[in-house]
Amino acid sequence: MMDAAIQTLDEIGFIKASLSQIAKRAGISTALISYHFSSKEDLMNHVLMKLMADSTTAIVEQIEKVKGPKEKLDTFIKASLMYQAIHPSRNTALLEIVFNARTPENIPYYKMEDDEEEQLTNELQQILYDGQKEGVFAPFSVEVMTSVIQGAIGEFMLSNSRIAREVDIDTYIKELTTILHRTVLKDKDKGEALGGVNENG
Repeated sequence: MMDAAIQTLDEIGFIKASLSQIAKRAGISTALISYHFSSKEDLMNHVLMKLMADSTTAIVEQIEKVKGPKEKLDTFIKASLMYQAIHPSRNTALLEIVFNARTPENIPYYKMEDDEEEQLTNELQQILYDGQKEGVFAPFSVEVMTSVIQGAIGEFMLSNSRIAREVDIDTYIKELTTILHRTVLKDKDKGEALGGVNENG
């Protein structure tokens, strides 16, 4: 049911994604969906939670494989962007729900704080704090830098954005990482990092 809902959102969008359309793609009856979920909104809420949880788990798993704040920051950026690239239908489904659905209290989802999103924010902030504590990162506002990084990742997530149309994912990851190295790394680490980027490029 979840996969069928994601497929439906990707193909026809939130507005047209009725339970009957989802049931059709799942090869089941609408009544069976209604047995498990009280309404379309209830189903979409569960789909949203699954999408967020799956992406968070995938990103955190990649971060835990590396050591060092610079390496973890690079991995956070790459894993976040590559997850979007590998799962375009999930990305579309997520955007459809966030920008079209509302809570039972009639609050748009894009105005709500999400536990999974908060987990990724905390993960990124911890990486930045650790980098400063270990003397790898220069002094800066962790809150502001977190917003900058998440904003850059989120911009590419919008499939109709100009940057997503004009720049491929590998180039975007490389350029964003290089820009952030110049911004966050201390001078002694900055030269080494940029040298490595140039050698690999």
